[in-house]
Amino acid sequence: MQLFNQLHPEWQEALLSQRSEIDRIDLFLRNRDIAPSFDLIFRALRHPISHTRVVIIGQDPYPTKGHAHGLAFSVDSTVSPLPASLRNIFEELKSDCAITRSSGDLSEWADQGVMLLNRILSTEIGSSMAHAKLGWEEITNTIASVLGKQPVVAVLWGRYAAQLAGYFKEEMVITSAHPSPLSAYRGFLGSRPFSAINSKLTELGIPTINW
Repeated sequence: MQLFNQLHPEWQEALLSQRSEIDRIDLFLRNRDIAPSFDLIFRALRHPISHTRVVIIGQDPYPTKGHAHGLAFSVDSTVSPLPASLRNIFEELKSDCAITRSSGDLSEWADQGVMLLNRILSTEIGSSMAHAKLGWEEITNTIASVLGKQPVVAVLWGRYAAQLAGYFKEEMVITSAHPSPLSAYRGFLGSRPFSAINSKLTELGIPTINW
């Protein structure tokens, strides 16, 4: 299936101006050893726009084979040990909300309206940020622009994600350091993003997330 056809019809309409760019990336990625697998690249955009209550923005997919499955920070339930960034996310979740998770599959968050979106939606197996210059940023900028017009809480972890802050209303943005081992102790751990998200949703009269 072509990349563009992986999108929910509402996202196809919203990203129609990016169709030629998406088709160009589609051709580039064919028959390459990439993460996530080709059929999962747009997994985060399979729901209608109105489904999204929260968007958590990361950097690029896990480059380890078998880890990335189309949702930022998430891995298949069979992956063990968990990637270091996800371990830090779960450590903060426990500290913030007293919730302990063992499975790294965050699909249930996505089902509740949490879009788990990387700025760069693909990479080469074994190489982080290999597709940083491929053209993904223009597409994810457009996605952020669309979400910024909705009642969506934007969670921007790390400087790369924080570049999208301008697309959202200031009061809808939660920022901190990235949860990676290199930066988690510089402001991610102790930032309490999960309770902050639910507080903002409550203020908006929107159902909270069951983390």
